[in-house]
Amino acid sequence: MKPPFERVVAEHGATVLRVCRAVLGMPDAEDAWSETFLAALGAYPELPHDANVEAWLVTIAHRKAIDATRARSRQPIAVEDVPERASRTGSSSDGNGDRNGNSHSSADRLDSLALWQAVGSLPEKQRLAVAYHYLGGLPFADVAPLLGGSVEAARRASSDGVRALRLVYQPQRDTDLEGAVR
Repeated sequence: MKPPFERVVAEHGATVLRVCRAVLGMPDAEDAWSETFLAALGAYPELPHDANVEAWLVTIAHRKAIDATRARSRQPIAVEDVPERASRTGSSSDGNGDRNGNSHSSADRLDSLALWQAVGSLPEKQRLAVAYHYLGGLPFADVAPLLGGSVEAARRASSDGVRALRLVYQPQRDTDLEGAVR
């Protein structure tokens, strides 16, 4: 028997949000998260009992991210002044707390923002491979079709992405990159 959908949201909501943030950035992530679960709610009754729910949700999030990216590319970008440094997130309030309303210290927010900026600076295939494998928990066999390549190419893109993150991202605390990414 499948668990109620509320439990699915509670168990996998954070994973889907991390994937959405990694793929889209902070401003569009929560909208994509909401759209993912709205779509999932409609399809949940038809989901087989033995399906991998997390992989199913990450796949839906991937498709919603593609939709959001396409919609974003069609919108003009209006700015009054060109910033000295480009914002990757488009918001000055990024990382001020989590979805549950828990606030974080300013060091946590800066560290989190630096990590998301580092993830956002990766080339697209590497960013997506890191997001789907490390944040979404998908095996490379499931990541490969999402990226449109082979399992080996997905593994290589993920490995290159993590290597690039280690070069550009220095955690503020004594956590290693693997722990910070997960």
